[in-house]
Parts: sequence; C-alpha cells; structure tokens
Amino acid sequence: MRAILVREPGDERVLVVGDAPRPPLGAADVRIRVRTAGVNRADLLQRQGLYPPPPGASPILGLECAGELIEVGPAAHGLAPGQRVMALLAGGGYAEEAVVHHGSVLPVPDGMTDEEAGGFPEVFLTAFSNLFMPRLGHLAPGETALVHGGGGGVGTAAIRLLREAGHRVIVTAGSEAKCRRCLELGATAAIDYRTEDFAARARELTGGGVDVILDHIGARYLAANLAALAPGGRLVEIGLMGGAAAELNLAQLLLRRLAVIGSTLRSRSNEDKAAIVEGFRARFGAALARGALRPVVDRVLPLEQAAEAHRLMQASEHFGKIVLRVA
Repeated sequence: MRAILVREPGDERVLVVGDAPRPPLGAADVRIRVRTAGVNRADLLQRQGLYPPPPGASPILGLECAGELIEVGPAAHGLAPGQRVMALLAGGGYAEEAVVHHGSVLPVPDGMTDEEAGGFPEVFLTAFSNLFMPRLGHLAPGETALVHGGGGGVGTAAIRLLREAGHRVIVTAGSEAKCRRCLELGATAAIDYRTEDFAARARELTGGGVDVILDHIGARYLAANLAALAPGGRLVEIGLMGGAAAELNLAQLLLRRLAVIGSTLRSRSNEDKAAIVEGFRARFGAALARGALRPVVDRVLPLEQAAEAHRLMQASEHFGKIVLRVA
C-alpha cells in the first residue's frame, strides 16, 4: 500500500511517499480504506525521533483517520464492511489502509464530510477524556476550564465540547486574530498569551481561578498554571512543548488542594480507549449525530504534501485541523 515513510529522524523533508506492507488484521480488529487522516503535533515529534510508537503499533505516522470499512475481524462486533467510520489510532493513519481495534472506531454521522471525520477522533477524544472523565479533569456542573492553545485542534474541539456541556471556557491563543476566532467559535473569553498574563487574567475573569486547566506546554507554564487554579483545581498535562522539568512548590498543592495530573491517549490499552469512546458516545453522541460537534478544518492537503502539512503545523500557521486526503 502507499504510505508516508520517514527516511530518518529529522525535519519535514525526511517524509517521502513509498510502499509499505498492508497491516495484519487481528480477530477484534477492522481494516479501513483510508480517505483522510488528521495531522497532529505528536506526528511531528515522532518524525523527529522523539515520540516512538507504542509496542505493536504501526511505525507509520498518523493518530486518526476516516474512511470505509473493508474487512471486519470475527470478534469485532457492531461494525460491517462498507460502513463509513473514523478511528483513533496508535499509528498508521498516513497510509491507504489502517487496522485498528474495533473499540477505537466511531461511525461517521450523516452530514459529516470525510475531511471533518479525518480530523475528529484524536482531538475530540483527547479533549473529552481529559476534561470530563473521572481521575482526570472531571468537570462538575458550573465549573470553568482554561484551555491552552485554543486555536489548535484540541483547543477548538475543547471549546465546542465545553460549550455543548454548558461550561464557561477560557482559552489562550497566540494572536489577536486567533483569539477573535476562538470567541466566534464559542469561547467565553480568549487571552493573547503573547501580550497578557494569562494567570492574572483568568483569576480576574473568574473571581478566583479556574477549576480545570488543559495544558500541552508543560514546565514553562507550571507556575502560572498553578496560580490560575481555584482551590481544589486540577491541572491536566497532555504535552511538554515547553519542557519537562520544573520546580514545584508542594505547599501550593497542599494549602489549595490542587492536583497535577499527567495524561496521554496514544499509549492507553485497547480497553481504555474503548471505554473513552463509549463514554464520549454516552455523553456527546446525540450532539455528534445532530451535527453540533465538528472539527474546524483549516485546510486539506493531498497525502503527497505531508511535509508541507508538518511545516505549517510547526509554524502554527493554522486554526483548527490540518487534514491529509489519502484517497
């Protein structure tokens, strides 16, 4: 099958179109003829040799895809060949075919395009699991969230989920234009992190701090994130773009009952991912079916332009999702 291959770790120029073996199908797996695949920052890290796939996962880039089911394993229940689906992957999206456990698959609702579906699973399931599920953000009614990178894929997905659930959502973004678009999408408030102190502004907007922060920056934001939290608040770390090591004053956690929680989606077990998918369907399935939950697609590029897609994402020259058209 045709796929994007990584010649060696490096910048986007190491990405080439080549031939790869078709992935084997397990008893509980399904095979998808991929039409579109979303681009995520984890793909850039893997390309650089900084984020290897979990054991047993495809070495091909791509954490989400959409397409048509062409083969269903005997233990993959509730799915049939010919069905339009979108899937959360541990790898393998930048290819003509992808194989995944059936528990990581969602049917594509009527009215959703292939391009939207290809950019849906990774960001919406990341936002859902980390903001709403127990032992993570676990937002309660009336609580407020702060989401960093409001103009990114996870950020735009989080805005839509939080507004659908009736929560106030404050976001940070890197320009006045992106802040304005976040507000148009439904954010309660948007803070330009290049010109404003987001911790002080979040406390001002809430009268004391936010309840949950979804953060992909890490060390560089740790002190400010803790300062932005209300008593009993939870900081959920899903990325380390700003470094992994920072000094932590544990007295803040004790006195204000704060929690710092680390979370990744890619390395979770098939059972964990299936539970996340089912939890999402139970909480937001009706909104998905009626078209209220769609990713913001910034642009669609052919598979052959995967290098350009990575360049654009590295430069943050996008709002929402960059999607590759495979077939």
